Amino acid sequence: MEQVKCECGHVNPYGTAFCESCGKPIEETTKPLLDMRYEGSARRSQTYNKTIIDKIWNFFSSVKVGVWLIVITLIASAIGTIFPQEMYLPPNVTPAQYYEDQYGWAGKLYYELGFNNLYGSWWYMLLLASIGVSLVICSLDRVIPLYRALNNQGVVRHETFLRRQRLFSITNVNDERLFETVKERLAKRRYHIREENGNILAEKGRFSRWGPYVNHIGLIIFLIGAMLRFVPGMYVDKVLWIREGETKEIPGTNGKYFLKNEKFIFETYEKGKENEVFNAAIDRVGSGMVAKTYQTNAVLYKRVGPVIPGDEPKLQKVKEYKIRVNDPLKYDHYALYQVDFKLNELSKMSFQLIDKKTGTSFGTVTVDLRNPTSSYNLGKGYRVELLSYFPDFYFDNDGNPATKTKIPNNPAFVFKMYAPDKPKGEVSFVAIRQTIEPFGNNKYKMAFAGIETRNVSALTVRRDFTLWILGVGGTIFMIGVIQGMYWNHRRIWLKQVNGEVWLAAHTNKNWFGLKNEIKSIIEGTGLAMPVDQAEMKKKAAQGGNEHGATQ
Repeated sequence: MEQVKCECGHVNPYGTAFCESCGKPIEETTKPLLDMRYEGSARRSQTYNKTIIDKIWNFFSSVKVGVWLIVITLIASAIGTIFPQEMYLPPNVTPAQYYEDQYGWAGKLYYELGFNNLYGSWWYMLLLASIGVSLVICSLDRVIPLYRALNNQGVVRHETFLRRQRLFSITNVNDERLFETVKERLAKRRYHIREENGNILAEKGRFSRWGPYVNHIGLIIFLIGAMLRFVPGMYVDKVLWIREGETKEIPGTNGKYFLKNEKFIFETYEKGKENEVFNAAIDRVGSGMVAKTYQTNAVLYKRVGPVIPGDEPKLQKVKEYKIRVNDPLKYDHYALYQVDFKLNELSKMSFQLIDKKTGTSFGTVTVDLRNPTSSYNLGKGYRVELLSYFPDFYFDNDGNPATKTKIPNNPAFVFKMYAPDKPKGEVSFVAIRQTIEPFGNNKYKMAFAGIETRNVSALTVRRDFTLWILGVGGTIFMIGVIQGMYWNHRRIWLKQVNGEVWLAAHTNKNWFGLKNEIKSIIEGTGLAMPVDQAEMKKKAAQGGNEHGATQ
């Protein structure tokens, strides 16, 4: 589109409201005051609307669109905190079943809508990216023309420009030292003064105009840091449940590091004279116990050699550490924090194959509840097969045995018992305090003989290479907030017209402060105090309304 040349000689981009140099309005307008938000400069979003690029640019340059994107993201983030995210669920549970069992229809809907893994979902990432795009386009659409207009503003301003400023006055003064006195007072107040042909432009605090855009830069950097958390290797926040004596791969390390739980220690304060300071706390808690120590004695291993699928990894001991609350194991930018535990989880259950009439035992079967064996040979023709195993047993809606989770909270078994006189075997369903013989009365049964338990420790695995990016973004954002909040851009124009002195002033905020400053600057000079034309218009409108109401 064609550029517009002003009578002062300055060439303005198409769409400019008033000349960047002298301030003369490009088009006639009935508005009494000039819109000074962007110095009347031409913004791309208000000028071009033909191509698909223009339409995308105009969509994202809208402040309303940006606000709605933020609101939608905040609402989604809030919903994501109603129930725990999938990464924080107990180990080896089925997420769909867990949400429904724990939270009913709301949990089922929560899972089906994908809120169980909200912060890693593609659509949440898209929302964050859209906010970033909106911030970039909003900033470029405004800051570039604003910078150009402020950089091109001339000292000598058109009469119409001055008349349409909010603060304006005309004074007949014949004092040769007037301008010198005003200039001295402006300089004392740290105004940058430019003079041309007897006209003055005094300006200070222009840097405050860039505060919102510094905010945007900080937010963009912060969003980049947040999105980088989804890049593999940049951010890890996983939970590792590990049992005593167990060696497991540390999640998020791509098989590089393994951890062994040598022992989990849980100690409490006991009520008595030795711990008088804790007696009140012990009385307050229902269990009568106040935790003293949560500790996992761990050994960190590093995989050595090539990774061969199906082969046991070759591990090299790296570090031993006693992981406590707020005292994590740290290595290679990873940190393992003690966050939870489970005491006395069932580990093994033992049963004896016995004759129900005589009580004779033919051997003991020990079932490893984490990795059960399908067959147990007791010798002399006696053996037991494990047909089915239900770690967390319950009866489903059809009355069939099923399991809620893979954790042995309520184990149940279907055994088939073979003996020399029962070559075809007998089937028995065995659960805690419950035995069912589905095919009639059996001769043999599996009698409970004992259990073994072990403690389970929960560790949070964290690694964060984005923290410094988030910190930089947050710092820049706060600099922008301070820059735009505690300073303001003030300008004062003085122009001589046919023996009169025209005074106009503008600020992007804090008009009360600007009025007081002008009052102190012109005091005793004979210059008239500028009139606030916006307030005059407001009072006139209110007076008209009151007059109409009286009539």
